[in-house]
Amino acid sequence: MNHKLRWTRWLLVSTLMVVVGLSFTLNYYLFADHYVAIFKKQPTLSEMLVWELPYWIIWAALAPAVFSITRRARIDRENWGSTIQAHILSGLFITLLHRGVYLLVGWLLHVAAYQSLATISNLFDFLFFFNLPTGFLTYGAILLLALAADYYDRYQEGELKASRFAAELANARLQTAEAQLRALKMQLQPHFLFNTLNSISALMAEDVDAADEMIARLGDFLRLTLENSGEERIPLSRELEFLKRYLDIEQIRFNDRLSVTLEVEPESLGASVPNLILQPIVENAIRHGIGSRPEPGHIDIQANRTGDLLRLMITDDGVGPRAAARTGGPIREGVGLSNTRARLAQHYGDAYTFELTGAPGGGSLVTLEIPFERSIKDYGDTNTNAHR
Repeated sequence: MNHKLRWTRWLLVSTLMVVVGLSFTLNYYLFADHYVAIFKKQPTLSEMLVWELPYWIIWAALAPAVFSITRRARIDRENWGSTIQAHILSGLFITLLHRGVYLLVGWLLHVAAYQSLATISNLFDFLFFFNLPTGFLTYGAILLLALAADYYDRYQEGELKASRFAAELANARLQTAEAQLRALKMQLQPHFLFNTLNSISALMAEDVDAADEMIARLGDFLRLTLENSGEERIPLSRELEFLKRYLDIEQIRFNDRLSVTLEVEPESLGASVPNLILQPIVENAIRHGIGSRPEPGHIDIQANRTGDLLRLMITDDGVGPRAAARTGGPIREGVGLSNTRARLAQHYGDAYTFELTGAPGGGSLVTLEIPFERSIKDYGDTNTNAHR
């Protein structure tokens, strides 16, 4: 607050105090005979209670009207002048109304100070304008409370609107993210489906029984996929069930050329993972590790918990990214791995690790680390040591 503003506010407060003091002084001077008439003798406690309590009880009864006026006539920058004028007029009206009701109640209760005034008209003529500064100050005090309450209500209303807006924005972002995830997943499924159909087509000319078996396995895989198509995250145990159905298909395709080892810690089976996150990684390992050569190949899949992380590792003994680089082969990620990385970013932001490196004994190693979160759903246990 600058120096000029501080002095201005101090001057306003000082002026207000002087005006209040002058109003009481003027009241005492003009109604000095009233004080003499009222206090002829010292009142008793019961007389004081009958005299004072109605005064404040009536103000309490009129307080809701002041609060209502404050909500209707809010002081804003655009209309502060007319609003202050409205509060002055309402203050005058309510103060005079209070005075009239109070005198009527006092006369009906036979207040000791009013007993000398035989009629209600005499009472009003003698005391209606007496001690009005106290009434104005009381109205002002209630008005200040009403302004504070209205400001707090508006603040709470603003906070509520802000929280609702934030919730709507978060919901919109969530819907956008879910739409992006569905789009990415839809790209993966046709990619896998076309590859499988091509394999079935090739097998039809060589081994009809194997092609028929692959179609049946594909049906099982698609059925499981459709059952969980609306879920973005599932337990690792369910994800491994999908993966095994997929490997059943690839096992028929490659026959004895493909072997798989699955090693999963039991504790990690209940971890929440993105739906169909492993299939494109394993498909990439099969395609580049086994499908690109005539010799048999092996894929090792491991899952374990490391502190607050779930670690998934898929290793193949194929040519590997370094060997591919030496022979001029492509190292870039295909549709499966690039979409997997994009899905992980949608789910976890920066709180994940996804690396494609060379395996220690040759071949490729994909390491995936995500926050360990227990899945709400439980689909039962999955065999964690499958050797194919």
